[in-house]
Formats: sequence, structure tokens, C-alpha cells
Amino acid sequence: MAKKAVVVNAGPRIGWNTDMLLREAEKGLIEAGAEVVRFDLFRLNQYMGCVSC
Repeated sequence: MAKKAVVVNAGPRIGWNTDMLLREAEKGLIEAGAEVVRFDLFRLNQYMGCVSC
């Protein structure tokens, strides 16, 4: 039975610290045989907030 993992990114910038850390974690999960589902909250209109800082 394959393991499943959910990755939730709440950071607003693609390619910056939060995104890079989560992508590395995803790679490790995939290498370990897990099925990964990723959610980027900032792409959902209801979760949009300030992205200036």
C-alpha cells in the first residue's frame, strides 16, 4: 500500500523559500514512494491576502 502525503503551500511567491523547501520535501516523499498532492493556497481566490512583503 502506497503512502499518501498532502503538501500545503501558504506562501505567496513561487520559487522563494517556502516554495523551495516544500518542493524538496515533495522530492523526498516521492523518492520514498509516497503519492503527493499539493495545494497552493495563494492560487485560491478565497485565500488571497497581502503579497507585498
